[in-house]
Amino acid sequence: MSVPATTRVLITGSTGNLGHKATVALQAVDGVSLTRIGRNGGADPEVITANLEDYDENWVKHFNGVDTVLHLAADPRAAGDWDTVSPLNIDLALNVLRAARHEGVKRFVFASSNWVLGGYRFGNERLNSGLPPRPVNPYGASKLFVERYGRMVSNETGMAFLSLRIGYCQPGENKPGSHMAFGTWGQQMWLANQDWAQAVVKSATIRFEGFHAINIVSCNEGMRWDLEEAGRVIGYAPLERHRPELSFTGWLKDRAACRREKLVPSGASAPPLGRRW
Repeated sequence: MSVPATTRVLITGSTGNLGHKATVALQAVDGVSLTRIGRNGGADPEVITANLEDYDENWVKHFNGVDTVLHLAADPRAAGDWDTVSPLNIDLALNVLRAARHEGVKRFVFASSNWVLGGYRFGNERLNSGLPPRPVNPYGASKLFVERYGRMVSNETGMAFLSLRIGYCQPGENKPGSHMAFGTWGQQMWLANQDWAQAVVKSATIRFEGFHAINIVSCNEGMRWDLEEAGRVIGYAPLERHRPELSFTGWLKDRAACRREKLVPSGASAPPLGRRW
């Protein structure tokens, strides 16, 4: 694939699971000039080493002249707690957004998550950006916070902000199946490597305006994730498909989680009994 003119893309978190796959996808596109920046624990000579948790002009300068920032650096664990989520998913993201704003970057692509809507796991709603957010863990809450902050920056400055509510993309070959966590919900969130690569290339190179939060998952059987907006904004059209299959143990865990959620809803605004505090 090629783009009509040179597009400068800066990517954070490029040595992680999603970041490595994104790097490979963008390096295959003619007309894309890629700058990679981050902690660089593996000492990759092609990555600019920086601690993005600390705002520093030494790394901010690399944002100058960039067309699109693809921000993937974060604690990727859905089960992450506030000790890591706060500095790595919130503070770090605010620094990267600040740098992009300071250097006049036109487009910002943020790796959000389906967990922004985690409280709808056992419902039947069509899952799209129009639903009230319902995160059930610090990870999902941190993604929601950055989405809201990004919307504010977009409104104030005109910077286009695209929030990718990314599905379940495992390291390596990323084969779907009953080994995946979170039962049927987890498998319905599966995001194939090929579809992730497509989303990366299109979001980094296609022009979009304003703020958008779009779902990025594969076209899995029985899923409730609405992909119409993703198709409209960047032309995303997933090619892979998975039919969820649970082992007996997995089925029992899924049913137990469903029952627990009905008794004590994690996404409820108020507990079923008594006070929250």
